[in-house]
Amino acid sequence: MDEFPVKGMDAVVFAVGNAKQAAHYYSTAFGMRRVAYRGPETGYPDEAVHVLESGSARFVFRGPVRAGTGIGRHIAEHGDGVVDLAIEVPDAEAAYRHAIAKGARGLEEPHVLSDEHGKVTVAAIATYGETRHSLVDRSNYHGPYLPGFEAAEPVVTPPEKRCFQAIDHCVGNVERMDEWADFYHRVMGFTDMAEFVGDDIATEYSALMSKVVADGSRKVKFPLNEPAESRRKSQIEEYLEFYGGPGVQHIALATNDILASVDRMAAAGLEFLETPDSYYEDPELRARIGSVRVPVEELQKRKILVDRDEDGYLLQIFTKPVQDRPTVFFELIERHGSLGFGKGNFKALFEAIEREQARRGNL
Repeated sequence: MDEFPVKGMDAVVFAVGNAKQAAHYYSTAFGMRRVAYRGPETGYPDEAVHVLESGSARFVFRGPVRAGTGIGRHIAEHGDGVVDLAIEVPDAEAAYRHAIAKGARGLEEPHVLSDEHGKVTVAAIATYGETRHSLVDRSNYHGPYLPGFEAAEPVVTPPEKRCFQAIDHCVGNVERMDEWADFYHRVMGFTDMAEFVGDDIATEYSALMSKVVADGSRKVKFPLNEPAESRRKSQIEEYLEFYGGPGVQHIALATNDILASVDRMAAAGLEFLETPDSYYEDPELRARIGSVRVPVEELQKRKILVDRDEDGYLLQIFTKPVQDRPTVFFELIERHGSLGFGKGNFKALFEAIEREQARRGNL
């Protein structure tokens, strides 16, 4: 019996310096649709909060309206970033009590929020750094997001076809990977889905180690990275330095048509990592990946990576950081059977990241 059942990701909640501008950026560059709002105009004087959706993926952008708020302090210390990986659960109180009994630190006791659309039960526990997991039971709620939020019109006209339809996984950069993997095993009953150590994720200059923990249904997947000893500063060390500690490094977004998504998002100004042509011309890669949905030449034009394992293949691409600090970025992923994370692409990916680090003077 699953002692900590989950329904899936409820929301990725960001703290940002300007929530209105963030809502516009993610509407235009990511093709998301604003669905809800809360702020001074609706009786909440300290923060403006915009809620955007694309399929089942939900992003929430919280921005301070006045000085002296907790969210303002967080932004001053860490820059724009993720403060909450909210998980939808069938019973928030039971999930919270189980987590506390297993050693989690409670941040919010279970409580009920209600309005004319029904009620939501919410609780929250702490995880790595200043990140939290809200535990949300919205099974009796039919409003746009949570009680206290009002339905809101899209910021811009949404595209005819969305760029992505779900959150595939959320990656955390930490300093003690095994300790946090054990936290998810113990507190949430998650199991290890994959582990990458040693030469799995290493280049000439830098290295990292990673474990992927996930719930039994594989709806919620949290890779956890830590730096490994290397000749120069790894991307994980760069993140930890500029974010000021552990936090969410990137969010992977599931798409059914990565080519169309990359074309639309790049046209809207989103910057993706460059992959050298030699990657696509490597005969070993061609032999390993076999036949995929689109010609490799089309992937090469857009710098999309491809990997195959025993279950199938995947296509993936990574953005550059989406704020001034080299911290949070995104991944687009299109899966065809594969449950992996692109192990065969790690070297090419991290060399691409190192080229950007070198341009920033942080390698």
